[in-house]
Amino acid sequence: MAKEGAQRAEETEQMIEKESGKEAAEGGAAGSLRAGDTKEMRAVVLSAFGGLNKLRVSKKAMPEPQEGELKIRVKACGLNFIDLMVRQGNIDNPPKTPLVPGFECSGIVEALGDSVKGFEIGDRVMAFVNYNAWAEVVCTPVEFVYKIPDDMSFSEAAAFPMNFVTAYMMLFEVANLREGMSVLVHSAGGGVGQAVAQLCSTIPNVTVFGTASSFKHEAIKNSVTHLFDRNADYVQEVKRISTDGVDIVLDCLCGENTGKGLSLLKPLGTYILYGSSNMVTGETKSFFSFAKSWWQVEKVNPIKLYEENKVIAGFSLLNLLFKQNRGGHIKGVMDKLLNLYNSKKIKPVVDSLWALEEVKEAMQRIHDRGNIGKLILDVEKAPTPLMANDSTETSEAGEEEEDHEGDNENKERMPFIQ
Repeated sequence: MAKEGAQRAEETEQMIEKESGKEAAEGGAAGSLRAGDTKEMRAVVLSAFGGLNKLRVSKKAMPEPQEGELKIRVKACGLNFIDLMVRQGNIDNPPKTPLVPGFECSGIVEALGDSVKGFEIGDRVMAFVNYNAWAEVVCTPVEFVYKIPDDMSFSEAAAFPMNFVTAYMMLFEVANLREGMSVLVHSAGGGVGQAVAQLCSTIPNVTVFGTASSFKHEAIKNSVTHLFDRNADYVQEVKRISTDGVDIVLDCLCGENTGKGLSLLKPLGTYILYGSSNMVTGETKSFFSFAKSWWQVEKVNPIKLYEENKVIAGFSLLNLLFKQNRGGHIKGVMDKLLNLYNSKKIKPVVDSLWALEEVKEAMQRIHDRGNIGKLILDVEKAPTPLMANDSTETSEAGEEEEDHEGDNENKERMPFIQ
């Protein structure tokens, strides 16, 4: 391990020297930088809320760290379902556009702001970012940054924070998972679903019921105890196996699944809503889907909860981090998770790697629920020829080019990364 760590450190130093040499060469070719000149970087920019055609890779001014921040040269970024909802404007109080999406990344520390302690230039890190993660360089407060274990790759590190912190806090801090309990998790083949399955395996005799698209079953069948098709009547399937129901329900779907989940809870059981993917049906925001999902949500009666000894809860990691100032608490959770990783008890599942220019295809894959584990934007990956021109900055006339209907059907999908 020590030898491996030394090799990682050497590779990190070489990468920084390479970047520095590249910038120096570019500076030499263009002449010395004048005062007021701004370095540029590539970033995925959402020009307005809507469909995939609102995403472009553009040049933006490179940020510099403020007091208490680190500047990170990004190597990989995580892509989550919440990013689709942001793109559509399907969230509460969406920020103004244009904006750079993304909430997590991994990379190398390139500069330190004033008063930053505990990190050095060249450290390999993963981080939460309040937007702006899908870029070559990000700056984020030190409390949201964590060092990467020596044997963890950048793609694994970008797949780690959102999924595992969400899964851990729901299971152990909200629902108090203990030996012999049972858990129902929807979207078991996704990033959070696979993290939930792995964390449940660290506790003896935990039964995991999962729902997922049928084509994923072969790949994930060993990660859960019982697996059902996402379109099947899973309530009856669960009750056929466990007549009393389950202790914990983890719901990222919402809509009619809220009532179903509550009906499956045992006395003292906990239902946790942590997403509302049923509201996303088409490429753009749908008022009909929103209204349907809202209408189907079970109207919760507190007296009924009292009588049945059931708990209903919600969990939003991003709100906890960026609105409710719980970064210190999350740091403690990350320490526990990294101990589990170092003990070989958990490991991020990476579905596939995509170039920044392939962000539309990557988002479509998540929309189609085609991923098993996490999709990663690899900042250094070159796009495939069929996709290279699909996320261009602007047309020659300076206008954004619209996608042609049916183009996506003719594009090859990236292969799985096993």
